[in-house]
Amino acid sequence: MNEHANKNMGNSENLRVAIAQLDFLVGDVLGNAKKILESTNTARDQLSADIIVFPELTLSGYPPEDLLFRADFLLEVETSLQRLASEIQGITAVIGFPEQSHDGLYNSAAVVEEGIVSAVYRKQSLPNYGVFDEQRYFKVGHTSCLFNLKGRTIGITICEDIWHSGPLEETVKAGAELILNLNASPFQIGKDLDREAVARARVLMAGAPIIYTNLVGGQDELVFDGGSFVMDATGMITQRLALFSEQITTADFRLGNGLQPLAPSRSGSKTTELQSIYSALVMGVRDYTRKNGFQGAVLGLSGGIDSALTLALAVDALGPESVEAVLMPSCYTAEMSNEDAILEADALGCLYHIIPIEPAFNTFVDMLSESFRGLPQDTTEENLQARCRGIILMAISNKKGKILLTTGNKSEMSVGYATLYGDMAGGFAPLKDVPKMLVYQLSEYRNSITPVIPKRVIERPPSAELRPDQKDQDSLPPYPVLDAILERYIEYDQSIAEIIAAGIPETEVRRIVKMVDRNEYKRRQSPPGVKISRRAFGRDRRYPMTSGFGKS
Repeated sequence: MNEHANKNMGNSENLRVAIAQLDFLVGDVLGNAKKILESTNTARDQLSADIIVFPELTLSGYPPEDLLFRADFLLEVETSLQRLASEIQGITAVIGFPEQSHDGLYNSAAVVEEGIVSAVYRKQSLPNYGVFDEQRYFKVGHTSCLFNLKGRTIGITICEDIWHSGPLEETVKAGAELILNLNASPFQIGKDLDREAVARARVLMAGAPIIYTNLVGGQDELVFDGGSFVMDATGMITQRLALFSEQITTADFRLGNGLQPLAPSRSGSKTTELQSIYSALVMGVRDYTRKNGFQGAVLGLSGGIDSALTLALAVDALGPESVEAVLMPSCYTAEMSNEDAILEADALGCLYHIIPIEPAFNTFVDMLSESFRGLPQDTTEENLQARCRGIILMAISNKKGKILLTTGNKSEMSVGYATLYGDMAGGFAPLKDVPKMLVYQLSEYRNSITPVIPKRVIERPPSAELRPDQKDQDSLPPYPVLDAILERYIEYDQSIAEIIAAGIPETEVRRIVKMVDRNEYKRRQSPPGVKISRRAFGRDRRYPMTSGFGKS
């Protein structure tokens, strides 16, 4: 599809491109269309832009998943795009949308100007790994798309297209002087550097500048971090938008011998790794809660580090007035745990309740006494305490319309160190992809902003406090060792032999790998949580619950 749309908007010295780094809601086609039109009018009237470029699949939201199988959904997208085209005047807009064609469905970008869709580009490289399964829905495009603006030729690519040689180079070879790359690239630790490196490699091969426009906002497990940028033909970043923030910013290009971006006086700054991770978690909690219509959040506050960090994330995401903490002590709860939990709630300014679980626990024990007659106490009684807490928290969640945030981390979820229908009960798990050692680092980072987590919480040995003098390391290796095993086994798919060869004791490796495999059924029943690593549970790492591999 080598379409050209001719347009000359005058003889001004520069070409001004508005970069729309915005948050769109999956499935809300009408709401997204309204936001597109408002943003386009702002870019035209307030920013004097000649063109505005939006992220990938803007109109449908990303990723729309199996909504793409619904004819009524695709019809609404088509109708809304045509309505937008009739309403957008005096500026060109490049809008991502799912395109239903006579020969199939495409991940496309429409060039909209003066009442019509003048050109359409179809994505050529469809990712089908990790969290991406675009080949399930879309057909592959095969041709470049060029259009003219102010006498200059502009080309379009979409996201994965620049991660492979071919689409961008062919577009430049066909005559493009500037590439607009529409993206929906989710956050992952270090991913912003990868994006820039990949774009640089393509730009240096093709010899044309690129505008990389990325989506921002949370969508289920995914967080899109923005970080859009402009890169000149030498591979230098001339402009960078902020991470985790909606922005409409202009980039000017001098109309001369080639389109040369003019560096602005201000651009978004880089952030530290911990700051980026923390911001991603906050955005994930905020958008999941608000986009799903919850009135706020509730969580169990134990006095331990996981619940302390989760409370800080919730308050930073939703505000203290929208967050409720519940202390649920048992006879095994240390007084320091209650003291520290209260200090945390007070420091963050949120409401808290104290509801002891002893009456409920004793009632359940009495009810089960006949069935348990002659059997010794074991983890059943420990899990029963956790399930009493789950019932209390779910009741508050139901009654007040607040989402229940679970507080378990990735290390615990990996080995099943959590109670099904107990501390795993809830609607969203902010720390689901955060290993225990990273929990400590993020807690220290949050305290560097304002001290909200008592030092004692960070320093004391972690404990579930479900039996006398219990410590996590009664059941697990030290967390630095555990996390090292889990990273190799889960994120890098290393074998037991490879992990042992790295210098980790064989007995520990075999024990932990067995625990990971055995607890897949628990993870399938856990709530969604923010993906931050290269291999998160859920959309990313999908293992069978019933498997004979490794058992022989």
